[in-house]
Amino acid sequence: MRSSCPARRWNGFRRVSQSRFYSSVREQQPPPWRPATALDEWAERQARPISLRQLTFFGRTLTEPRLISSANYVRTELPTRLAHRLRDIQQLPYVVVANPHLSLVYELYYKAFERFRVIPEIQSLDDNDRFCDILRDMLREHLVVIPNLAMGVLECRNLVSPNEMDKFMNTLLRARISRRVIAEQHLALTDTFNSPWHFQDSHDRTDLNADFVGEVFLKCKAKQVVERCGRVAQDLMRRTSSTAQLPEIIVQGHLDATFPYILSHLEYIVGELLRNSVQAVVEKYHDSPHPPPPIEVLICETPQHVIMRISDQGGGIPQEILPYLWSFSKGPRTQTRLENLGRVPAMAATMQELKVPERKVERDSWHEGSLDSLTSRPPNLRLGMGLPMSRVYAEYWAGSLELHSLEGYGVDAFLQICKLGNKNEQVTTRAAMDAV
Repeated sequence: MRSSCPARRWNGFRRVSQSRFYSSVREQQPPPWRPATALDEWAERQARPISLRQLTFFGRTLTEPRLISSANYVRTELPTRLAHRLRDIQQLPYVVVANPHLSLVYELYYKAFERFRVIPEIQSLDDNDRFCDILRDMLREHLVVIPNLAMGVLECRNLVSPNEMDKFMNTLLRARISRRVIAEQHLALTDTFNSPWHFQDSHDRTDLNADFVGEVFLKCKAKQVVERCGRVAQDLMRRTSSTAQLPEIIVQGHLDATFPYILSHLEYIVGELLRNSVQAVVEKYHDSPHPPPPIEVLICETPQHVIMRISDQGGGIPQEILPYLWSFSKGPRTQTRLENLGRVPAMAATMQELKVPERKVERDSWHEGSLDSLTSRPPNLRLGMGLPMSRVYAEYWAGSLELHSLEGYGVDAFLQICKLGNKNEQVTTRAAMDAV
């Protein structure tokens, strides 16, 4: 039975008044009155970040020793990263962590930490198969984390500074992406190793995803991603709205720009931006007898980056929303967002989970990830998370996302991506947060 009091597992932490912040205490070592715990020991370890280039290099030539080495990296890295996040949660005021949604997240993280930290060293393929089963269970169980985090942050917006809650939310979401990346990468490498077409020095691969090394797409072409996400955005709008006219999506610029990337990350960002643009244009020109103006996407390639500018003429962002564009905890329509989040029990934060009831979006061209078929949510359900979540994804691989709104005219969104794949994942550890 899940404990209703998350503080019972806070080894050495005492209940305090609602006005006192645990964040005022910065412990370098356990105090003399509290013995060191497993969480203390793991929280003292530093996360070992990886880059897309490292993931590609390691997984391109896949042998049994490499697969087992990958398993042991994930086996030790997951409890380390979970320990950092458990410490972050513990430093919140008790009244915040007692929130049922945040308490659920804490319990899930603690359960996963306790499970992974006792897994013995993986020495064989049979050990790895059992480990992969545990990874899949963890990924499924943690699909409830995003909606519960979002609801908890919104419900506690008056108990803690909104800026602090936004920083907390960004940190936990970025850490969630990091754990999902290393877990899904290892699962994908294991599937590749066990595939009948896989054998050493093979050049005749019949697998449809031969351009993938695990979850890393080596030949991610910006133009194709924009066109595919654009078709999905138009199709979703067509099925959820009564309008007969949809804006055309025009792609210009460096149309051959290619780079390695986690495809689901890019699809989510581009998909959210295009869905916002399509919806804004449709709403503004709904009653117009003329075709709506097109959405223009400009792709620019430099030696180190690929930049996409998505421009629409949807009237711009309303002034009452603009100051809260990137916030998870501030802004209008809070009650509506809470009610809508309550209708989303699980969320993987992928483009593929957006579905119209009783109808399926064409998926022939999508790369299937391990979470894609486990969640679904209506595309017209306003959660207020699309843009801030897109920025978290963009910044994870050292990129950026910016928006410029021209009131009464439209919006320009600028997405910058590191095309070399040599930047480490941007994982915020407790030490980095303490230095802020």
